[in-house]
Amino acid sequence: MRLELTSIMDCPGQSISFSDSVDLRDLVYGTSKPVSEPVRISGTVRNTAGVLVMKGMINTTIHGTCDRCAADFTRDVAIPVEVVLVNELADEENEDEWVFPLEANTADLDDIVRTVFVLNMDSKLLCKDDCAGLCCKCGKNLNEGPCACQKEIDPRFAALKQLLNKE
Repeated sequence: MRLELTSIMDCPGQSISFSDSVDLRDLVYGTSKPVSEPVRISGTVRNTAGVLVMKGMINTTIHGTCDRCAADFTRDVAIPVEVVLVNELADEENEDEWVFPLEANTADLDDIVRTVFVLNMDSKLLCKDDCAGLCCKCGKNLNEGPCACQKEIDPRFAALKQLLNKE
């Protein structure tokens, strides 16, 4: 979707509010497609001394498989958006990922949402921030509780263990 900005281009202090949804079902992240629902974006574009600044929020639900415990999960995400919209990029080789070009006084919301969404994704999809993962011996999901495996003692501490066993 294109967001028309002609009405505020030459009017410092003016702003436009917007709200829309973007389809990112084709987005592949790692080996999965984490987005199966529309991604909602809402916010405002304000002309601040001739610079167009977009501020808003992206909301959606991620569906994935945890990279630590291999459990399927669903998690709501809210990602803040703050980008600058410019008529032309000054140096395309060294462009800033938070600066987006306008085309005929319109902003490409699909491109902005896709870029901001991907740049804010964690490098691993986790069911929760403190996911304990799987036991490397028995494979039990440690989020469900501890396993019955004996913890191996570091061989460097074997002499200390012998002292404990003497008592």
